[in-house]
Amino acid sequence: MSEGRVEALYNKLKDMAVDFRIRPGERINEVALARDLDASRTPLREALNRLVAERLIDFNPGKGFFCRPLDPETIHELYELREIIEVASVRLACKRASSEGIETLRNNLQANGLTYIGKSVREVTAFDEAFHMEIAGLSGNKELERQLSRINERIRFVRWVDMSARVKATKNEHKQIMAAIEDRDSDRAAEVMQAHIEKRLDQIVMAVKESYSNIYMPGTEELFDRQFAVEEN
Repeated sequence: MSEGRVEALYNKLKDMAVDFRIRPGERINEVALARDLDASRTPLREALNRLVAERLIDFNPGKGFFCRPLDPETIHELYELREIIEVASVRLACKRASSEGIETLRNNLQANGLTYIGKSVREVTAFDEAFHMEIAGLSGNKELERQLSRINERIRFVRWVDMSARVKATKNEHKQIMAAIEDRDSDRAAEVMQAHIEKRLDQIVMAVKESYSNIYMPGTEELFDRQFAVEEN
């Protein structure tokens, strides 16, 4: 079996699962999927099992593979875990990051992370994730960084929906986080980061409801690829 073929299938299926092109709770028809992806069942099954390990796909013995549900309680728990990880990461970054690392973070934020006019929801969210992942990298803790990456994949669709509604607030909060890191003020950085990520369960329930409406709406791809056109202050 070609390892490269399994990796290619894994990446395709991962994109489908993250984007909910396979709908929440939907049983995956392996025969149809193998045909659509021009793949044999063995590498396809291996790729699916990798996604089960990453909690992007569920496996029910005797029934098969299913796309993970879009469950408010689970999403809320993931946001709580993300908050814990990112608050710890930004505290460590304030203490451990080199001056060069902080300068690179600031330059990347200024170049890509503070504007949204003419960018799509996908693009803005990608820059948002990159900023947070770079902070995790500056923490010097590879395990924190790895866990945050996994969480990002599982909540990305909800973040697209959230970004559509609060992009301007997100950018302002990024500026505050950056300023606190530059001052190496770990308490202030942690405070702003916590407020930036923290969400009540009722907010998550509303975001999940909107996510479901987007998943089942024709033209979802175009929805998240549309460009922001509002004026910035």
